[in-house]
Amino acid sequence: MKVEFYRHALDQTDIDNVVKVLQSVFLTTGPVTSEFERRFSEYTGLPHVVALNSCTSAMQLALMGLGVGPNDEVITTAMTFIASATCIEHCGATPVLVDVDSSTGCIDPSAVEAAITARTKAILPVHLYGVMCDMRALKDIADRHGLFLIEDCAHCIEGERDGVRPGELSDAACYSFYATKNLSCGEGGAIATRNHELAKQVKLLSLHGMSKNAAGRYHGAYQHWDMLTLGWKCNLDDIHSALLLDQLSRLDALWGRRKAIFDRYEEAFGSAGIHRPCVKGKSAHHLYTIWVDPDRRDSLLHEIQSRGIGVAVNFRAIHLLTYFRETFAYKQSDFPMAERIGSSTVSLPLYPLMQEEEVDYVIKTVLELYFQQKGD
Repeated sequence: MKVEFYRHALDQTDIDNVVKVLQSVFLTTGPVTSEFERRFSEYTGLPHVVALNSCTSAMQLALMGLGVGPNDEVITTAMTFIASATCIEHCGATPVLVDVDSSTGCIDPSAVEAAITARTKAILPVHLYGVMCDMRALKDIADRHGLFLIEDCAHCIEGERDGVRPGELSDAACYSFYATKNLSCGEGGAIATRNHELAKQVKLLSLHGMSKNAAGRYHGAYQHWDMLTLGWKCNLDDIHSALLLDQLSRLDALWGRRKAIFDRYEEAFGSAGIHRPCVKGKSAHHLYTIWVDPDRRDSLLHEIQSRGIGVAVNFRAIHLLTYFRETFAYKQSDFPMAERIGSSTVSLPLYPLMQEEEVDYVIKTVLELYFQQKGD
């Protein structure tokens, strides 16, 4: 049997929505994108949404919109995708990595507080695998030190912890609609915020710093535009937005299917004594990860793949990647929890279109290979 690591859940309605845009006059950022922003605002409970071309852009423009720049430091986690740190550098600021909670893999609030200096301007926590960080603790730290708080919610549209959803306690929540995400259009992202001025600034920065987008320039009588600041090209077009519109109405049902698969994995692998990240609160169930013996992790990955099952590593600790080692002089043992997790992680297939026999096959294969290794 072959089980892909991921298959999207787009349906005919999504395809029809794209066809409607392709048959219309307007393809770039326009009425469909505006409608998606309105619906996503309703879903998140955050009044201002700006759709963008990636979560990376959302984080960078959120930081820039809050005035983060050269000589500033932004604290983030060593256990994440590289974009959580590189977006800080693209603002001209310095990413300061810290270690993570050993049970969840999420950023450790005590490590955050210990890393604060006179140059610290913001904290950028990452909700890992779908589980939210301890936002109440991070909000307390941010308030006491006068810092901005920007959430990387690439894994966590549906999450909740301690009665808090993404964006409720922070200056902005940044989302990904990448090909493998719970809400997907191939490439895309968004910022959601309660801060009206920040949303206006992000929208301005996302389109070259121009005072009007194409919809504003060409609908009705022609209007001249101005360039108000130096911006970027990060807008999301109506073609991609069309893929997202109806997915929002199915998001909770798709989450329910992922949770059912997640629960089956938890029962099987928990009973077998395999280590897994701890789930605190409501997880978005974006990824299912097990933690195995680091010395045997890569061989287990390859054995699982040899049985036709797609796997991934989410993530290796980023401070050990060549660029970060050479640029910031990070070294082995700087962040031991992140290193342990990064060297032991195996991410298994988890998506709504998985069939029960595929879930059975993944469980059976992983258990067989795991215990076979332990017996060696």
